Amino acid sequence: MKLRELTALIPNAVIQGDTEIEITGVSNHSQRVKPGDLFVCISEIPGYQEDRHPYALNAVQAGAAAVVAERPIEVDVPMILVKNSRHALAVLSAHFHRYPSSELKLIGVTGTNGKTTTAHMIEAILRHAGNIAGLMGNIGTRIGDTTFTTDINTQEPPVLQANLRRMVDANCTYAVMEVTSQGIDAGRVLGCDFRTAVFTNITQDHLDYHGTMDNYIAAKGHFFSRLGNRFSADPNACKFAVLNADDQASAVFKQLTAAHILTYGIQTDADVKAEDIRMTAQGTAFRAVTYKGTIEMQMAMVGTFNVYNALAAITTALAEGLTLETIRDGLASLPGVPGRLEIVDEGQPFLVLVDYAHTPDGLDNVLRAVKAFAENKIITVFGCGGDRDRTKRPIMGGISAEYSDYVIVTSDNPRSEDPTRILSDIEEGLREKLYPSDQYVLIENRAAAILHAITMATPGDVVVIAGKGHETYQITTDETIHFDDREVAREAIRERNGSTN
Repeated sequence: MKLRELTALIPNAVIQGDTEIEITGVSNHSQRVKPGDLFVCISEIPGYQEDRHPYALNAVQAGAAAVVAERPIEVDVPMILVKNSRHALAVLSAHFHRYPSSELKLIGVTGTNGKTTTAHMIEAILRHAGNIAGLMGNIGTRIGDTTFTTDINTQEPPVLQANLRRMVDANCTYAVMEVTSQGIDAGRVLGCDFRTAVFTNITQDHLDYHGTMDNYIAAKGHFFSRLGNRFSADPNACKFAVLNADDQASAVFKQLTAAHILTYGIQTDADVKAEDIRMTAQGTAFRAVTYKGTIEMQMAMVGTFNVYNALAAITTALAEGLTLETIRDGLASLPGVPGRLEIVDEGQPFLVLVDYAHTPDGLDNVLRAVKAFAENKIITVFGCGGDRDRTKRPIMGGISAEYSDYVIVTSDNPRSEDPTRILSDIEEGLREKLYPSDQYVLIENRAAAILHAITMATPGDVVVIAGKGHETYQITTDETIHFDDREVAREAIRERNGSTN
């Protein structure tokens, strides 16, 4: 593709150099540049993403054929000056990959908690109905039966658009994508033609990024306002906003979108409701009362929060014209989601669960669900991330005190922050709840903390290891190391079993 074809997409760009050169890719990461790429220098997001302008020379040395930037840079390749390089990156990436979202029914799921599980539920239902569906999110990207990991949840435009194109080429008819507030704010999903936007919930998180809850809600709101402002008699051209009727933020999103609104809930009147909810340690059953009829649903996951996730998936599937019977069978076919109340079983006489809960609401949901079926003590292991919202730490400490019989506070991606300070912040919440000092311990080393929990567990106990879920790394000041809660827990159980044999 000629550079001039790409530069023509940005009307107010100032072009310096030959635009007849060939461009073979788009990148915004200097270490991933390939010969012939157009390198886009995105601007800084303080504390989260570096300014890429200083890396333009590195990109050129790696083979970049041209550079897009917001300010002049001394490079010996054509340079395109733009007002907003993030917007330009999205425009250029979508065009280079031939607007793949226009060839898919693209479903985006946003919210503080439940994005991953809801996306997996939607994908499972669509696949059960005979569709080929792609999936992008926290656990990685799945195209057909092939899954590969990604470094961030909502991917940067060059990667995101390339993956959507791969889905089209693999004959996918649907793509289901998790959409984060940071991804929306940073312009990563600009140019994605979403058919359906799904909202799970909003609770305290990412305030280190957004500053206030109002800003956080506003970022989510952009997702719904960008669904478009037109109607069509073609059912394939319809747009849907699937909203949680029990979350007050839905009222904001209703006002922002021109899409058809479908609601779901438990407490409030909605288009899709759950009644007669029954839970056991093995799963959950409920009656789905919908605008298309009523049917019994069964799933392998537990917790009221997962009922909400299921309702969001059911509502999305109904918008696609699927029958309630197909939706029921598709939901039942999903055995679980990695790192979401995932069982670690080595034959031990107690239950070990690993979950991604890393927000106050997430931890509350998980521990509340466990409390409903736990036969004996609940032992909770968790921490909070460094260089992130400090205000949620004592809140999460208080939540752990409310539901747990014993709490082990530990590290969870401390990054550049002193781990002992993070643990101390969490401990404040335990003390505020007057939680007995002999019922909790601070263990900075996460592996040691997990081992401590496994060692002290007795028959019938439930050990909940929260915060990392599917993640396979631990980020410290100096390095990122391999760390998987499930692997560590499994090894701890084996060590315990060996010591008792």
